[in-house]
Amino acid sequence: MKNYKPKGRLAPEAYIKGILNGDRVLLSRAITVIESNLESDKTLAKEIIQAILPYSGNSIRIGITGVPGVGKSTFIEAFGKHLVSKGHKVAILSIDPSSQRSKGSILGDKTRMEELANMEEAYIRPSASGDTLGGVANKTGETMLLCEANGYDVLLIETVGVGQSETAVHGMTDFFLLLMLAGAGDELQGIKKGIMEMADMVVINKADGDNITMSKMAKRQYQNALHIFPLAESGWSPVVSTASAIKGIGIDKVWEEVGNFKKLVDENGYFIRNRNHQQIQWMYNNINEELKHLFYGSKDISSKLKGLEKDIISSKISPVKAAQNILNDFKKSF
Repeated sequence: MKNYKPKGRLAPEAYIKGILNGDRVLLSRAITVIESNLESDKTLAKEIIQAILPYSGNSIRIGITGVPGVGKSTFIEAFGKHLVSKGHKVAILSIDPSSQRSKGSILGDKTRMEELANMEEAYIRPSASGDTLGGVANKTGETMLLCEANGYDVLLIETVGVGQSETAVHGMTDFFLLLMLAGAGDELQGIKKGIMEMADMVVINKADGDNITMSKMAKRQYQNALHIFPLAESGWSPVVSTASAIKGIGIDKVWEEVGNFKKLVDENGYFIRNRNHQQIQWMYNNINEELKHLFYGSKDISSKLKGLEKDIISSKISPVKAAQNILNDFKKSF
């Protein structure tokens, strides 16, 4: 067994035991290992994941996204507190935008969800999106497994915003929740059809005060829009409701619908089919990531790419031909 202590790391058994015993400090330290790009940490991470795998999967994974200004953090805090009051342990994995210089998280949900962060039954882990396609943290899937093995039975995955990241988060969660606003001009607010099609539930947030009437109108509009789409493979018909996270109104309705969804997909077998599909897709995603790192991590390839860039700029070779040449060279190295 390799000794990781010189790097400030523990032996795999220490992380594994801590996670399975519900130790939040060791959970956080294990997630740090998972998120690391150091080769020694990658080896350690694989051992941890393999050991806790049989103890994971026992949660409902909920993806949450919404338009800018919709009040995601306020909603998630209200929703999380409601879940805790119902006896659940909640983990919030928030994918924050990254600084392009430091690659670090530039938001920080612990400061935006102060009450929830102080609850023993809740765990908040902001993760920088880095350079991962779509803004989804590269290790979110592994982090979910660790949280489940640590005893969290509801996982809330908050995305950066409306964009490519939703597709990735939808592909790793069980229930997809879209938060919207009323009274902000066009009620569909430029939301892409694909994101609407992914939604299992649309919640019109900030439905309070003078905004109540507009929220009810928006609810009807979204209901009409969702009826255009064909029935999802899950057999579930998307639900639209209104809520005021700041006043705690309508939050219980959201959890009620999650329960209705879970009951349906358990009965028709979709829940386990979807989880199995996600596991297989996860394997392919990891293969793609490893191939990308193998390719761009090669010093020989890196040197040749710089030369090809100059040839493309000077019109000596087409981008398509350049790509084919470098890939042929890469294949010859095996």
